[in-house]
Amino acid sequence: MKKENRITESPSHYRHIEQMSTEEIVRSINEEDQKVALAVKKVLPAVTALIEAASLLLVAGGRVFYMGAGTSGRLGVLDASECPPTYGVDAGIINGLMAGGDAALRFGIEDAEDSYKTGWQDLQQYNIRSNDFVIGIAASGTTPYVAGALQRCRKHNIATGCIVCNPGSTVASHADYPIEVITGPEFITGSTRMKSGTAQKMVLNMISTALMIRLGRVQDNRMVYMQITNEKLTDRGTRMLMETGGIADYEKAKALLLQYGSVQAALTNL
Repeated sequence: MKKENRITESPSHYRHIEQMSTEEIVRSINEEDQKVALAVKKVLPAVTALIEAASLLLVAGGRVFYMGAGTSGRLGVLDASECPPTYGVDAGIINGLMAGGDAALRFGIEDAEDSYKTGWQDLQQYNIRSNDFVIGIAASGTTPYVAGALQRCRKHNIATGCIVCNPGSTVASHADYPIEVITGPEFITGSTRMKSGTAQKMVLNMISTALMIRLGRVQDNRMVYMQITNEKLTDRGTRMLMETGGIADYEKAKALLLQYGSVQAALTNL
């Protein structure tokens, strides 16, 4: 087995953190966080390539699956869960799978990630097929749950991508479209929920947002398919409909929005 270059486990640049003042702690964390956006900027071509490949499959009726463990898994589930209310797509279009299942969202089930077989088994529960796209998320790039799933996907001609924070990792070796965001040592040594997690969240934002735009779920800069599920969103949708539909009367616009369920549907029926 090859030795992994695990920069995410490198010693922190900061020593005797417990002796720092609160101001020193937050300033130091902020200084480290400023490095994340620059690290993401370096991999934008790889992010673009993944999105373009995944969007072709989505437009043709495929699905996207995020897979991860711990913080990485939670970030994938979070990103997937926000697509239906934000863009009005079916819940099965973007899926988040996590080692240990839903219970691991709240509680640490750390050993759930150690099986090479479980990830593929989880995908089979969704009848994974060749027009789907599977994205592994693993800061270390070594998580067996993710690596095993991607390896089996490639054997079954299922397109794969990944978001990792170490170079030359096992997970990346099983990805057709690897994204390696090298964020460096964490403020607390090995605490990849910090810079690595922030980088993963930034890339996931790009992936899901761009995919939804490619699917036609955004017009101009507006979420015209968002689900109207509370007063805040009803008000936002009403004002959006007034502006885009040229409706001067707030109550009339609101009534149309509630009747048709989304800004886009209301605009279509004007």
